[in-house]
Parts: sequence; structure tokens; C-alpha cells
Amino acid sequence: MATKTPSDVSKLVKDQGIKLVDFKFCDLLGTWQHFTTTLNEYSDDIFTDGLGFDGSSIRGWKVINASDMLVIPDSTTAWVDIFNAEPTLSLICTIVDPITREPYDRDPRGVAEKAEAYLQSTGIADTAFFGPEAEFFIFDDVRFDYTSNGSFHSVDSIEGIWNTAREEFPNLGYKIRHKEGYFPVAPTDTQQDIRNEMCLELEKAGVPIERQHHEVATAGQAEIDIRFAPLKVMGDWMMYYKYIIKNIAKRHNKTVTFMPKPLFGDNGSGMHTHQSLWKDGKPLFAGNGYAGLSEMALFYIGGIIKHARALTAICNPTTNSFKRLVPGFEAPVNFAYSARNRSAAIRIPTYSANPKAKRIEFRTPDPAANIYLACSAMLLAGLDGIQNRIDPGDPLDKNLYDLPPEELAKVPSAPDSLDGAIKALEADHDFLLKGDVFTTDFIENWIDLKKKEYDALRLRPHPYEFSMYYDV
Repeated sequence: MATKTPSDVSKLVKDQGIKLVDFKFCDLLGTWQHFTTTLNEYSDDIFTDGLGFDGSSIRGWKVINASDMLVIPDSTTAWVDIFNAEPTLSLICTIVDPITREPYDRDPRGVAEKAEAYLQSTGIADTAFFGPEAEFFIFDDVRFDYTSNGSFHSVDSIEGIWNTAREEFPNLGYKIRHKEGYFPVAPTDTQQDIRNEMCLELEKAGVPIERQHHEVATAGQAEIDIRFAPLKVMGDWMMYYKYIIKNIAKRHNKTVTFMPKPLFGDNGSGMHTHQSLWKDGKPLFAGNGYAGLSEMALFYIGGIIKHARALTAICNPTTNSFKRLVPGFEAPVNFAYSARNRSAAIRIPTYSANPKAKRIEFRTPDPAANIYLACSAMLLAGLDGIQNRIDPGDPLDKNLYDLPPEELAKVPSAPDSLDGAIKALEADHDFLLKGDVFTTDFIENWIDLKKKEYDALRLRPHPYEFSMYYDV
């Protein structure tokens, strides 16, 4: 987004006839929260003084004895929210303590700010660029329920292969077979216009688009790629990304989910995350090493690999995430690195020889992650690799899915459940505490939340258990 000063925002308010101001901030699990004021509450002072609110009911916060908080809006994030009937200015905010004015340590955007500050304090680099590729599904209908004596879920899409026999008056037969959704044209791809509309509205909001396309799965799986940006800016962009995409879908009476694995037997949604470090406007990951990488980039990879199992607790933060992270299926679960080899968790893209394009791509994360936290955690893991000169080992250019068991056993891999990810984070989180980017309180609170999520699923009978065990 173009840089906007408070005076620029005030001019925008006047020029656009703004009547309302919406203050958006991110809860711990990655969902935007908001409240709205009239212009009576608006002045240039809000960008320094902030506005007070009660944070006691926000997910993951709930600090009853210190619930009074301030939102500090960021003028650079100003956008006229197109989904409001009245002209409304949207501002993204960071949360601070009203007494100390210190960032609230459970505010994800504040964590991103601290991660960037820590990076600069190390002298290693001054900017960390991130470019996530978030996949999602556009469905026509979703229904689910769980009671003490029954449960079900059902998602549907006119593109779904299961609808070949549906009465559609007429059914024209263009349904996408499982795993054959990558790049088909119309009429098989029914969602080109919706994705185009999403792209254009994102660009109006200041989020630059690289490309959009149908993804591999049947039933409306999609991907829209946005241009790389510094960590916090990318966090803001991805929050707008989810908000705009979901609301454009609703405009068309459709629904979007970033749930990693909504369909059985077809590809789930990942969030392959490209990342690189720069200093004084120069890229630091280009060099003469493997795949044109610098020594620094290889050490960064070493840090990601060393801490990858712990990272899954933040980058793959749901029980559903581990239904995508299945060995030998479609998600990269083997923590190795390779140029071009998409079965490795870390890939070095080779599209361009330009040093500015040199980056690594961590392919394990999924779009259920809180983007601010995920990017901050990956950065800290990479920096730990640089600081401790962690050797990433030899690259694996073979197809990891075809490795014999004795070779595959030597390659570290992702946990197979959220419980395993939690245990990995419990055992390995000191790297996250550097620079007070994450605090011990944050980690303990996060682990407690995730244990409750894991137990919520663990304690409930699953419909498929009846198929397997009812007649025992």
C-alpha cells in the first residue's frame, strides 16, 4: 500500500465523503475483529493517542485484570471499505497497554513489529521479505452440525466431481475430476470472473497481484498470488486478502474457506511461503552456493529445518492442518531442501537468475495460520540458523515420496498431529524468545489454546469410527 500520513488520511476522509471509521485488529488465532465510530471520534490525534476498548473477550487474550487496551491505527493501511453501505474508512491497528504504552505481547501485529525490530538489531539484515501463496476453496454451500448423538458436514460446489448426476436443468457435464483442477479454462473453470473481481478489488485496496488461477482440487479450489512485501506489510495485506476474498464470494452468494483440508481424497490448501533477507536495498540470499544461494541463505535454511517441527504448531495451527500433512500425498512433510523438487519442504525457485529473485520457499505452512505469527516465527528460526551457522545438510534432489524407507528415515518430517506439533513447540521454543518477539507467557498461552483444540476433537466420536467399529 502507498504510504499515507495522518494528514493524507484526513484528506481522504474529506475527498471520499467518509462518514464512519472502522478500526480492525487481529485476534490471537488470526481473525480480524473491529469496532466502528462516527467522525465525531476521528482526528489526526488518534494515530498517536489511539482509542480505548475492552479486550477481555477477544480470543486468546482474556486478561480480565488488565483488559483496558488501546488500538493505535496505522495511517498507511487506510482503505475505503467497499463492503459497507455508508462510506467507511478502514484502518488496521496495533494494540498497546494504555498505561505503559508498550505493545501488548499477545497482539499478533505487535509480534510482527517486534520481529522486524529484532531483525534490524542483529545487523544481519534490515528487511525480511515474505510472499505467501495462500490457497482456498470457493464453495456454493456448506453445512455442518455436532450434537451429543450425531454429527455431519457437507460442502458443495457446482464444479464438484460428485455432481455429474445432479439435476441441473440441464447438467452440462463440465465437472472437475479429483486432482485435475490445475489451470483448466472455461467452461470447466467456472470461477474466472469471481477470481478476477477479487484481484481487482485487492489492487484497489493497495495489494499488488501477480496472478490468479484454479488450483488442483475439484470444487472451486483457487489461488491468488500477491507480490512479496516486508513482514508486517505482508501481514496486513494477507488480512485484507482474506477479508476481501470472503466478501467478494459472499457478494456472489458463495462462501470461501481457508481451512486446510475440507475435502477427503483431494488436495488440501497450503500456504507456500517465499522469504528472503535484504540489507541496504541489496538481496542477501544470492551467492555461489547450491542453486545460486549464499552461505547466509543456506544457514537460514538450516534454522528452518532445525526448528521446523516446532514451527508447525504456529504455521499449521489446527487439527485439520494435519489431514493435509500426510506423507506421500500432496503436502511436503519431509524437512529437506532442493532446487525445483516440490516434494521437499524447502524449495529454491529457479525461475530467474536475477539476484533479486533469489529466495527460499517453505512449503509446509497452510492458510489457517495467523500470518503475523507464522512469518515472525519463520524469520526467527532462519535468523537462529544464521547466528549459529546451522548446516542444513546436503540437498535432496530425488523425489522424496519415492525414497526407500531406510533413506527416508534419515530425513526429519512433520508431526502427524496437532498434539505432536504442540510437544515439539514445548521442547523447542527458545529461538522464539529472542528479542522478546514472543514471550514465555505468549508461548504458554498458545500451547494451552492448542491443547484445548486438540482435546475438543479427540474427545468426540467421529462419523467414520461408526463405519469402522460399530459392529465390533
